[in-house]
Amino acid sequence: MITVSDLAEKIGGVVEGDGSAVLSSMASLQEASSGSLSFLSNKRYKDQVASTKASAVIVGNDWEGESSAGALIRTSNPDKAFSKASAFLAPPPPSREPGIHPMSVISPEAKIGAGVHIGPFTVIEKGAEIGDGSVIEAQCFIGEDVKIGPGAHLYPGVKIRERARIGAKFIAHCGVVIGGDGFGYSIDMLPNGIPLIEKIPQVGIVSIGNDVEIGCNTTIDRARFGETSIGDCTKIDNLVQIGHNVRIGCFSGVIAQAGIAGSTTVGNGVRIWAQAGLSGHLHIGDGAQVGPQCGVSRDVAPGSYVIGTPEQSMRDMVAVQSAPKQIAKLKQQIKELEAKLDKLIGDK
Repeated sequence: MITVSDLAEKIGGVVEGDGSAVLSSMASLQEASSGSLSFLSNKRYKDQVASTKASAVIVGNDWEGESSAGALIRTSNPDKAFSKASAFLAPPPPSREPGIHPMSVISPEAKIGAGVHIGPFTVIEKGAEIGDGSVIEAQCFIGEDVKIGPGAHLYPGVKIRERARIGAKFIAHCGVVIGGDGFGYSIDMLPNGIPLIEKIPQVGIVSIGNDVEIGCNTTIDRARFGETSIGDCTKIDNLVQIGHNVRIGCFSGVIAQAGIAGSTTVGNGVRIWAQAGLSGHLHIGDGAQVGPQCGVSRDVAPGSYVIGTPEQSMRDMVAVQSAPKQIAKLKQQIKELEAKLDKLIGDK
């Protein structure tokens, strides 16, 4: 628990109202009660500030409006300030003390760093290396010759296949699979007309940089040859599929249910929004954004925003969507002009 005034000081905010109130929880504006801290970063919810039961609400420095909260905390960035506040109000994470659970299976040829936690039913094969201070939770699999940097956290059920290279402070949530075979087959027709489908060997690896986080049940396929790579500080959401030989740069984000086909290159600072689908062998330029449910079949220029299927610029999308209304207006104008013309002809 912490007072409003003390919290404001820690997150760099200025209090308006009762700074002595004690905060003990965090909640949305609508669900907050006495003792709760809430925040407003999306103007869509501004009316809820007037009816919230929160003891304090974090708002922007320029916010104006009615408030039923006991206090306001003004900051330049309410969303970021609310995240900082979680360090003082959110429940602590489960404790994971260093040590190796007796029901784990670890090769004597694996190297386990100092202060590592390894949970039950985890398997670590020969040649694998786990960096200092890492947490490997229950039922994980780490294959031969996998290298994981210090400070990693693998949640239950993460699978990392052979020879993957992973940097420091890596986070993988439940069900992540790294290094599964890429989807590659050759098809030949037999004399009797039946197709012969043969698997193409996938002999490359997955390479992941530092400070990368991957959401639940995301899959990153190993390369056919060479590597599939994810750059430093890139964040990948749940249920994302990344194909073989894909390269994603640094500081990029891929949102839920997006799919990136093989050998596509994604630049730095790119945002690929939910359910977008990218064909193979494309290049997505630095700073570009691919909109939700967008189907991309061509390269995307740096800094551009594409949306729709097939992909198009936001300007073109707006023009296409507004065309029916514009056509209806034109039809009405033509009808009015025809009526005026008929009247003029009739008057003569």
